[in-house]
Amino acid sequence: MIQTIFKRVLQIIPMLFIISLVSFALVQLAPGDPISSFVTPNMNPDDVERIRQSLGLDQPIYVQYFKWLGNVLQGNFGYSLINNQPVLGQIIERLPATIGLMGTALFFTLLFSIPLGLIAAAYENTKLDRVLNAISYVGISIPIFWFAMILIDIFAIRLHWLPSLGMRTIGVESFWDIAKHAILPVTALTFQGCASYYRYVRSNTINQLKEEYVLFGYAKGLSKAQIMRGHVLKNSLLPVITLLGMYLPQIITGAFITESVFSWPGMGSLGINAIFQLDYPMIMAITMFSALLLIIGNLLADVAYTIIDPRIREVS
Repeated sequence: MIQTIFKRVLQIIPMLFIISLVSFALVQLAPGDPISSFVTPNMNPDDVERIRQSLGLDQPIYVQYFKWLGNVLQGNFGYSLINNQPVLGQIIERLPATIGLMGTALFFTLLFSIPLGLIAAAYENTKLDRVLNAISYVGISIPIFWFAMILIDIFAIRLHWLPSLGMRTIGVESFWDIAKHAILPVTALTFQGCASYYRYVRSNTINQLKEEYVLFGYAKGLSKAQIMRGHVLKNSLLPVITLLGMYLPQIITGAFITESVFSWPGMGSLGINAIFQLDYPMIMAITMFSALLLIIGNLLADVAYTIIDPRIREVS
């Protein structure tokens, strides 16, 4: 298993290189001009050209790429084209808000989706199962930004129970104030996440209940609850491990749409602003950060598989 992990780690370098190459090319080919925010309608063309040269945007794409790559290898992700602040510093500043929001949403997603998936599978084709399936279809089908706006309309505008925007009330520094602001975005993310995780758990649990070891457990006199807790649960959660590995970059980089709707000051809103304003260094930093976390998440998922399932360990 250690050799497999070592090989996978070595594969990260060429994968990141290819991702950076493709991402850099796509960003450069995107419509628009990144210096448009610096230019006024009456500005002298010579001044515009000097701005372009100062930002290094007058050089060929391949020169810009290798210059950017050399800086990244030294730990320098450059400066934002919008506010001229270090990109890495802005990312680190936004990380706590995103990790808190996404980590909380993931916790409640697992807290609700796993037991509901197990219950729905145990009572397959019953009224309870059909109701849970209908709710999950709704969660998968509706856009999260629409659901988020519905939550704002009901609980913030009509009922005035919860704040709709931001992470803090101005002048208030308390954990409960942050928690109050987080309720609506966490609810939106949890509802969407539960819809997906629930279906994976339910489907895999139904398949596991048809396996011979379940029949053998009944033959030994074990109750349905004992079989579910002692055997089916562990095997049913294997697909969830893969989902968690793919969810890792989202925990760090944030939910772009949700954070934008709720004006949550995290990585998601930072990325949206960078895209709209063609902030190339910021876009590349967030893209590479997400790609690295996705690769690491898949690696951790594979390692967890080998720990939980001895059969995979023997193959490895």
